[in-house]
Amino acid sequence: MSARFQELDWRRTPLGELTLRRRRDPSSGEDIHEIKLNDEFLMSSLFTVAEVELARLALAELPGGPLDVVVGGLGLGYTAHTVLDHPHVGSLVVVDALNEVIEWHQQGLIPAGKALAADPRCRLVHGDFFAMLRSGAGFDPETPGRQFDAIVVDIDHSPRHLLHPSNADFYEPEGLQRLAALLRPGGIFALWSNDPPDEEFTAALAAIFTAVRAEVVSFPNPLQGRESTNTVYLAKRG
Repeated sequence: MSARFQELDWRRTPLGELTLRRRRDPSSGEDIHEIKLNDEFLMSSLFTVAEVELARLALAELPGGPLDVVVGGLGLGYTAHTVLDHPHVGSLVVVDALNEVIEWHQQGLIPAGKALAADPRCRLVHGDFFAMLRSGAGFDPETPGRQFDAIVVDIDHSPRHLLHPSNADFYEPEGLQRLAALLRPGGIFALWSNDPPDEEFTAALAAIFTAVRAEVVSFPNPLQGRESTNTVYLAKRG
């Protein structure tokens, strides 16, 4: 039996105070893992439907493999695990700016973290996803400029609600062009957002990609006693 509430780790990072905690949900009796950056929740295992759907929707757009995939943002690992569950995925690079989060997975502080870190198809890369894209080197330090079949991103809260102001150029035409260049023809870009579909951002995607759409993902929110929604943007390199 775990304690009702336990702080598993606390770190001071360049982005602020990072906390991993576990609490017992009184209604379900299950342990909930949460990652907080300062006063903001980055991830909770209470809400994982959209993180799973982000990967599922992206890979559903692709033909048979082997597929090479990038996930920007590790969090609690639900998106990365869903990618690896796909039978056609041959390789996965997961990029996260917080090495502490990578260490939590490797140390097994996050459920199934060691399984993710030990999968031979998967590499956990410590780096700033946006800076790596901006540099032109791409997301695989071993193969600069490498192209992928899918790039799946769950970092900022939305294209307008950013974790850091320097991320803003990613959502502009030049940033989206840089990302498109790292996709193989027919490759998929998928982006998670906590906000409703943004027509301006969808239009920016449509200027560079084809088959652009915004999927609204609904899931139960027991904290508020109602359904909540997230958005998954999908776009294909023509």
